[in-house]
Amino acid sequence: MAGNWKMYKTASETTDFFKEFGTLVASTSGRDIVICPTFINLSAAVEATKGSKIEIGGQNLHWAKEGAYTGEISASMLVSVGAKWVLIAHSERRQMFGETNETVLKKTVAALEAGLQPIVCVGELLNEREEGRTNAVLEEQFLEGIAGLSPDQFGKIAIAYEPVWAIGTGKTATPEIAQEAHAHIRSLIEAKYGKSVADKTRILYGGSVKADNAKTLMSQTDVDGVLVGGASLDPKSFASIVNF
Repeated sequence: MAGNWKMYKTASETTDFFKEFGTLVASTSGRDIVICPTFINLSAAVEATKGSKIEIGGQNLHWAKEGAYTGEISASMLVSVGAKWVLIAHSERRQMFGETNETVLKKTVAALEAGLQPIVCVGELLNEREEGRTNAVLEEQFLEGIAGLSPDQFGKIAIAYEPVWAIGTGKTATPEIAQEAHAHIRSLIEAKYGKSVADKTRILYGGSVKADNAKTLMSQTDVDGVLVGGASLDPKSFASIVNF
């Protein structure tokens, strides 16, 4: 159950969030809880969640270990402040900042080498869905952006399916649409890495997830979790999703 805070919250707001949220999920069991704040709030988030079951992740990273990359953050830097996870290739990174399938692979490898657990995002644009190309787009993103991983590397990642047309728009893929896409992604994994790996891979759904649709989405066979945007900014809202 992952939350992506995007470009929201100050350090003090981060601390205040976890004071309330931590209490609301203190007795939660049987699920991993991950929240990805902005880079400058990672330390505050890690400090606020010490001793809890909540883990912290970065929203992005650079594939180089260090160097002349102004404004970038390396995997080892994320690890050094206590992050355990990292989002890779969120649709906003693909659409606004030129993320490519090639950089997705490089970033995923860098994250794994540093000991981070990547959540690698895939998904189609509205026009691609309307043209009936959803499966083709997912296959391209998988083959060019993830399938270069070794079986051992692949076994350490999670995948998030994000229909771009449903992110921040209030539109949500129906449970049936989500299931169809997730099943296709799992079939791609099985074809490349085998059934055992495919069965173990966690595939999250992301796209206007809210408290009132989390349960129906999670009831689908191949939906193993959710990646939540706006609804993860409010402690009560996100807790109700986590505890669906």
